[in-house]
Amino acid sequence: MANLFTRLKDSITADIHEALDQKEQKNPIAMLNQYLRESEKETEKVRKLVERQYRLKDEFTQEYQRAQDMADKRKRQADIAQKAGESSMYEFAVREQQEYEARAERLQVSRNDAIEQLETLEQKYEEMKHKLKDMHLKRMELMGRENIARAHHQMNQVINDTADKPYSRFSEIDRYIEDLEYKVDSAYYRNTFDSKIAQLEKDMKSTEEVTVK
Repeated sequence: MANLFTRLKDSITADIHEALDQKEQKNPIAMLNQYLRESEKETEKVRKLVERQYRLKDEFTQEYQRAQDMADKRKRQADIAQKAGESSMYEFAVREQQEYEARAERLQVSRNDAIEQLETLEQKYEEMKHKLKDMHLKRMELMGRENIARAHHQMNQVINDTADKPYSRFSEIDRYIEDLEYKVDSAYYRNTFDSKIAQLEKDMKSTEEVTVK
């Protein structure tokens, strides 16, 4: 049963990743943004390593200086004990001097290695920062190109969709005015028809009366 759930979970995860991959293929800006986020995380990791290496170099330097100072101190003390004829104190100071000198030598080697490694990390870190900056600029360029492409696409749609509309709109207005004029003329004709007929009838009667006389 556990294996079944594991396979089911893996299958669902694979489907999600496939869907995301397809989405990123359709949207290169989103894919670049994801790559930038990953690169920024890696760059941040390297930055922390550089800081840690700086601290390590400083610690090696401090420990080396302490060991060297103690070696010098024991050397002076050995000289004093030797001059004073204190053989046991002289032997102790010499042994201590040798121990501190050996420690200082090891620390010097470690410090030099830390400095060399730090230089390598710094160079790598600078390369990564330059690469990251280049990717940010590339994203800006792609976003600019995408904006221009979208703007041209939308403008073309507006131009294509409205190419014939002004003329068709004018034709509609022209037909509307003609219809309105026709309706006005028809109404005027109907309104004046009766008065015109009455006037004709009156004129005809006047003509008939003149003729009879």
